[in-house]
Amino acid sequence: MKPYLELAKPRIAAMVALTAWLGWALAGGTAETSLPIMILGVTLASAACGALNQYLERAEDALMHRTRNRPLPTGRVGPRRALIFGLALAALGPCLVWLAAGALAAGLTLATILLYALAYTPLKKVTPQTTWIGAAAGASAPVIGWVAAGGPLDSRAFVLFSIQFLWQIPHFLALFWIHREDYARAGFRVMPVVYPGGGTTSVQIAIHSFTLLPATLAPAFVGMARPGYALGALAVSGSFLLLGLRTSWTMAIVDARRLFLASLLYLPLIFGMLILGGV
Repeated sequence: MKPYLELAKPRIAAMVALTAWLGWALAGGTAETSLPIMILGVTLASAACGALNQYLERAEDALMHRTRNRPLPTGRVGPRRALIFGLALAALGPCLVWLAAGALAAGLTLATILLYALAYTPLKKVTPQTTWIGAAAGASAPVIGWVAAGGPLDSRAFVLFSIQFLWQIPHFLALFWIHREDYARAGFRVMPVVYPGGGTTSVQIAIHSFTLLPATLAPAFVGMARPGYALGALAVSGSFLLLGLRTSWTMAIVDARRLFLASLLYLPLIFGMLILGGV
């Protein structure tokens, strides 16, 4: 059982479930019986992405120090079983979302799986632009929760998407920079591998750390949060921006690691304040 849980990447699935609930709550969704089913469906869809990603990248994972102990490289789960497990989750997840919240939310859930498994994962060995594709897939959860609760695809849904999308760029670029030798060994064309000098990665970290600040302030301007939220968001995003600018200036591993660790705290803080400071 434990190897299959590892295939599902439970920490990521938990974050996806939490942000889907956030979208639901901000859209005015109530604690009705369909909510747990929707959350379960989104969680299983995230688990499907994790399992299919590991199936498709099993050879590359075996070459990387940070992933060589995953279930497929170690032989604890065979490729065929991992594929069946991933496909089963990919079918069940959107079906549960459809049952709980309708066709639009289910369609977004299915589109996320397809984007992650059929575009982001294989293109990682082709172009560094896949970082943005992966970020788009990763930013869909709050939008799914939003529309599942009956929210329209308007500026408020776009704001939720933008916050999670922009947050992922410095988060992942910092990780890629720290482990760039590992990614190069596996043949992944992430930005620090394609541009080893670090200049391009530096610029992208700075740009997205900066654009994240107005994105996190936007809820106060589209009727999603009170002014008090904006003050808290300004403090958190301003601090994160300073870390991003320092990392982009030095490109030192210690600074990249600080930025990555700060990013793990950043999203829960912003979304927590958004729930507490929502209108």
